[in-house]
Amino acid sequence: MRAFLTAMVLVLCTGAAALADELSALARLDAARSSIEGSGGGLTVTLGLSQPVPWRVRLLDSPPRLVLDTREVDWAAIGTLERPESGLADLRAGTVRSGWSRLVMELASPMLVASAGMETGDGRALLTIRLAPATAEEFAARASQPEPPEWALPKAADLPKALPRGTGPLVVVLDPGHGGIDPGAERDKTFEKDIVLTFARELKEALLRAGGFTVVMTRDEDVFVPLETRISIANAAAADVFISIHADALAEGEAVGATIYTLSEDASDRAAATLAERHDRDELLSGVDLTDQDDTVATVLMDLARTETRPRTEALAIDLRDAILADGLKMHRVPLQSAGFSVLKLPDIPSLLLEIGFLSSARDHARMTDPEWRAKLAKAIVSGLLVWAKEDAARAQIPRD
Repeated sequence: MRAFLTAMVLVLCTGAAALADELSALARLDAARSSIEGSGGGLTVTLGLSQPVPWRVRLLDSPPRLVLDTREVDWAAIGTLERPESGLADLRAGTVRSGWSRLVMELASPMLVASAGMETGDGRALLTIRLAPATAEEFAARASQPEPPEWALPKAADLPKALPRGTGPLVVVLDPGHGGIDPGAERDKTFEKDIVLTFARELKEALLRAGGFTVVMTRDEDVFVPLETRISIANAAAADVFISIHADALAEGEAVGATIYTLSEDASDRAAATLAERHDRDELLSGVDLTDQDDTVATVLMDLARTETRPRTEALAIDLRDAILADGLKMHRVPLQSAGFSVLKLPDIPSLLLEIGFLSSARDHARMTDPEWRAKLAKAIVSGLLVWAKEDAARAQIPRD
């Protein structure tokens, strides 16, 4: 797959900071697959990344420079790249703000972006930017264009304030899988990213119509959202429930029907260790700042939180399964399963991954593209959440020894 983006240019103050520890290293620069080459007065920049990320490129003036903004890339290896003898005056990278990293290439002379595109495959990405010589007037005209809007992610001001457990609306974070440059599974020109976004929007409307719910979406359009960012959104929203929605495909064998996944116990241990190593410390546990704690302490605290959360998650999975089956909807022959999905790492928020069906199944494909079937599934999930919310609030009142 090749995603081609036209270069955007605008005026923006320089702000490339030094490499900082706050990067969660979602993606890393692979120096062996990267290069900066000069040719015909221009430059060809090839950047190999360990994972695809959302990105945008723009030009700034005084001095002329190219700025590449991405979601969380560790540019530590950028200094090892061989620089061309001409065309490039300086190269620096760092964290511009939480969740965003920036690569700045100061140009020896004015250049325009001739092409910029990202190729993805095998979980990796190759970003290629070609710069062609330009006059000072042409460069200034491009650099004076207005800044495009940010990627459509929830803003902190738009997220609900935390309330005591069992009070106020139930905060449900819906996480449509994949998106943007990551299409997910495909069948007959139907992409998983589109199926799950459509269903998530419909489920959101069903929850709001039912009342008693506040709904936050990790994405509400066709954009790529990193896994770590999805986790951050759930924590920032003070989520009571996190549901990641997928419609996968199997290369071998056959799977049919909706399936509900929880995080397996083995994966829980690995998840705690990985989160402690990679994630912003103030986002590991809702309302708990672990900035000054080492990995061992953070892991222990997350394990304690997960021990309390696990039975609540299991109850949620059972209530959703029962509601879906009660409405006569097709489920997998083993409807409740556990696995090590990265997006289920949240230690203190009941989190599920819901496969609404499998695009590798013709029958599931037909169901998932049927608005009436999706409406029935959304209604069943609302019913299951209402039952669970009532039971969970009641359990919270039980005194502990």
